[in-house]
Amino acid sequence: MRIPLPRWTGTLAVKAAAFITVMCCALAALLGVLVHVSVTDQTVGQARELALVRLKDATSAFESGDTLLPGAGLDPDGLPAPLRRLAAHGERGTMVARHHGRPTMWAAGPADHGRALAVEVDYSQQAGTIAGLDNAILWSSGLAIGATLAVGAFAVTRVTRRLHATAQVARRISAGDLDARVHDPLSRDPSRPQDEVAAVAAALDTMASSLQSKLLAEQRFTADVAHELRTPLTGLHAAAELLPPGRPTELVRDRVAALRTLTEDLLEISRLDTGRERLELDGEHLSAVAQRVVRAAAGATGADAEVRVVRDVYVETDRRRLERVLGNLVANAHRHGRPPVTLTVDGPVVTVRDHGVGYPAYLVEHGPQRFRTEGGARGHGLGLTIALGQAEVLGARLEFANAPDGGAVARLTLPERPPQTAGGGRRGEQGVDAVSGDSLADGAVSRASGQRRP
Repeated sequence: MRIPLPRWTGTLAVKAAAFITVMCCALAALLGVLVHVSVTDQTVGQARELALVRLKDATSAFESGDTLLPGAGLDPDGLPAPLRRLAAHGERGTMVARHHGRPTMWAAGPADHGRALAVEVDYSQQAGTIAGLDNAILWSSGLAIGATLAVGAFAVTRVTRRLHATAQVARRISAGDLDARVHDPLSRDPSRPQDEVAAVAAALDTMASSLQSKLLAEQRFTADVAHELRTPLTGLHAAAELLPPGRPTELVRDRVAALRTLTEDLLEISRLDTGRERLELDGEHLSAVAQRVVRAAAGATGADAEVRVVRDVYVETDRRRLERVLGNLVANAHRHGRPPVTLTVDGPVVTVRDHGVGYPAYLVEHGPQRFRTEGGARGHGLGLTIALGQAEVLGARLEFANAPDGGAVARLTLPERPPQTAGGGRRGEQGVDAVSGDSLADGAVSRASGQRRP
């Protein structure tokens, strides 16, 4: 079973801190064990030599019949059983054990009649020395780990701060800010040693500059082509109007009109690409804008559409741009989808849905792309591109999806704006709030056709 971890555990700083901590603990443990073993062996060896020397003196005194020195005796109380058995087999040995509540170094050897001659040496001082050494190792290891963590955290934080800055610039570039640059200090000074972060920052700045140059060249080319086409198209349109009535004339006029529309779309895209479009705010009920868009589409193509008002709101926005966005969405639904086409107003959210095969997978995942269509669809991919660009100018969010039961769904979410705007928008005549006042009953439905309503 996999246990999900918090998101902060995946950061480079946490991973580096965990790695430094583990390595410091492992190194401190290794050094501590080596020091402990070395000092303990030395201390125990000295105590063993002292105990064996006293055992030798006690053995000499016992064999000569002299009185044993203090701390020596035959089968004394507290003698560890392993040493007693070792002496019974005629061998000598030493062992540290607790006697009368304190550590004691015992040395024992064989005596007569299977008895053991043993001496005891106070081992309290040596044991205290080892315990103090262990405490010193623990404290010094803790201080060393803390100092290493502080220095490591400072070093890692400097690296991660630069990485975060690079990632933030990359997100700004992906959002359309082609002027964003990292300008990492190391990458700007060739005389200083370059690390991997500086290399990534320099590569990102170079990529952004190259991308900006290519996009600007593309925008200039698109604008120049569109402008250059307008003059001959105007002449073609005037000449087509002079042609005698007939089927060839209709075909010529239709193609000229299509070419003029494409040219105007290219000009509009070039203006949107410059990012200098400005809003002209005005106030109106969103349902009225939807009704007007559907009537205009029906008058131009004769296609029928339905407007559903779940909850109407009074919004302050650029009506021309909003009508352009909704008009392109409705036109795309009629051109590439299947009826019925429904435009639903639910507060600041407007949804346009058809019942065709839905949007292509690339469009749902990456958004519309100019001059790209799939599945034999007609068009240039400019209508949805313009709708997305105008929505960004409005500060709205335009999303594309496919309905579970079939059909394409485009959802436009308008931002809430303050009632007082620089555009001098009018207030609702019925005293409706400028952001979310209701004007139609919930669930109101109207259908627009080719005939205009009074």
